[in-house]
Amino acid sequence: AILWCDQRTYKQCENIYKIFGYDGFIKLSYNKALPGFTAPKILWLRQNEPENYKKVSKILLPKDYIRYKLSNTYATEVSDAAGTILMDIPSRQWSNEILNGLGIEKYLLPEVFESDIISSKVSREASNLTGLVEGTPIVGGGSDNAAGAVGSGIVRAGLISDSIGTSGVVFAHSDKPLYDPQGRVHSFCHAVPGKWHLTGVTLSAAGSLKWYFDKFGPTKEILKTFPDIKGYDLLNKQAESVPVGSDGLIFLPYLSGERTPHADPYARGVFFGISYLHGPSHFVRSIMEGVAFSQLDCLSLMRELNIVSDEIVLFGGGAKSSIWRQIIADILNSKIVTLTIEEGPAFGAAIIAGAGCGVFSSVEDGVNKIINKDKGNNPMVKNVEKYKKLYTIYKSLYMDLKDNFQKLGNL
Repeated sequence: AILWCDQRTYKQCENIYKIFGYDGFIKLSYNKALPGFTAPKILWLRQNEPENYKKVSKILLPKDYIRYKLSNTYATEVSDAAGTILMDIPSRQWSNEILNGLGIEKYLLPEVFESDIISSKVSREASNLTGLVEGTPIVGGGSDNAAGAVGSGIVRAGLISDSIGTSGVVFAHSDKPLYDPQGRVHSFCHAVPGKWHLTGVTLSAAGSLKWYFDKFGPTKEILKTFPDIKGYDLLNKQAESVPVGSDGLIFLPYLSGERTPHADPYARGVFFGISYLHGPSHFVRSIMEGVAFSQLDCLSLMRELNIVSDEIVLFGGGAKSSIWRQIIADILNSKIVTLTIEEGPAFGAAIIAGAGCGVFSSVEDGVNKIINKDKGNNPMVKNVEKYKKLYTIYKSLYMDLKDNFQKLGNL
């Protein structure tokens, strides 16, 4: 399988720009052509496995394949379909111009619905196999990020969320289709009917901390000091023992390339400023800080487009860490709040289904009735000032290393 973080399709992305022009494609699709999107994967399959491509009868996203198996219906919805970069974002339908330019037949794609529309029902065959009641309505659903935003209450203008999962996603609601002319943030259809969103993505967020945990793990000292604590909570204890700024150790979280603001498959992770002063706990905290800096990269682009919020809703695995929450509040210089629920995307999908089936009058109604805030972290002024200085260095490092990243990748 070619997963979302697979970078092999970068040549197909270059071909897309040759067809439409770099600026032309961004203006047409509202997005850059990036390896993680579906369109370049389709082109890769056609070019590298032509015999398999000839066998394709329909192109479905994962959840839409499940819908097909449950109902024998080919359908998708706007928020997930937007991530194929084959859509006309303002009209919320497939783009004939993009499809024709790429030579992708429209009949290969399913019909596009709004996310809260009942697009199919459970078939008799699927009912017999699963025990689900025949005729059970199947609502469109949502992409992981759009559903996660619904599950976090990001359904009206002025609201922003930050998800710290394997990847890191800064998500901003918009009442109208917006895009960055440089394509530095993604512009997609929201799972809320008639609404859109901007998204900035760090490919390796909590994934960076998982890499450290899997490869190195907690220190013997921390295990001995806290015998009753397990897993990532031990890394939290290590991070708490290190001062703000990790004594000058800066981490670039580009373990699998990067997407926002540097759409660069060659980018690689970096620890900058290592000295005899630094120990394992410094590396843990610098990972947390580096990921937060990368989220500030995303948020800064949205602020340039005049999207602001008084607070940011934080969810995902990273939100469970009190030290990471405070680091994010300080680096983003914004109040951070968490919610009483932790299953953002699944919870959001349930709200969308409830709106489609009439349990709620709308997606917004479901959010208003169910979503509640939990913990809050306010930025600490002295930490904010320290991080501002470090962020200036952080931002410069990618540009200093960009050429060498590519040289390394071509060895």
